[in-house]
Amino acid sequence: MTLIAVTASGLSEAEPYIASIESRGAQARVITPSAYAGSGAALDGVSGLLLCGGYDVHPRYYGQEITKSAGVETYAERDEMEMALLRAALEREMPILGICRGMQLINVAFGGSLIQNVPGHRKLPDDIDEKPFKHSVYVSPGSKLGAIIGVGAFFNTNSYHHQGLKEAQRAPGLLASAYHPQDGIIEALESPEHRWLMAIQCHIEKEKEVPTIFLRLFDWLVSWSSAFETGEMD
Repeated sequence: MTLIAVTASGLSEAEPYIASIESRGAQARVITPSAYAGSGAALDGVSGLLLCGGYDVHPRYYGQEITKSAGVETYAERDEMEMALLRAALEREMPILGICRGMQLINVAFGGSLIQNVPGHRKLPDDIDEKPFKHSVYVSPGSKLGAIIGVGAFFNTNSYHHQGLKEAQRAPGLLASAYHPQDGIIEALESPEHRWLMAIQCHIEKEKEVPTIFLRLFDWLVSWSSAFETGEMD
């Protein structure tokens, strides 16, 4: 069975991502900082990588200090773990999907930066049953994301993040494939150099809070991870 690595701060945080992966016929290996023993052991037998949501990426990775008023909460061990895993997965040309923090970490790893606190946005609430904040997202028709979900258009998605990036913070080697139409916050990233890298800002693991076609990103990850496993990626 296709095995996909899922990074998280703890098992409970990873559970909704695991459910989305396993419901599509793959198996998840949860990798947490407390049990991390290096990228080699973590990715042994793995065919895909999912970087999920969670703590803020420490601003030191993009040359800044923490802004006191920004409400930044970091987890140094997780930053170190995921940076190493991302580098290793890129070297192997393994399929990679970043969600929320995962997208932000990918941008920083490629040389971009972040807005430490985006006005009007918020953190993921402790009460997971809280009604989600929603906003519009425009998906570029000619993008890889548009091809995966089958259309480029305006969509209504959930939004739990208080950090983000605009064009000024985007890493030079990445392309923006979706935007918030009002404030210009980038909502998805892809790489022209790494075909199997995708990242999205909204929490698609909360499957009832996003357009159904956005869930095709999980199908994409599982399908190409399976192809990676069998050596059938073109």
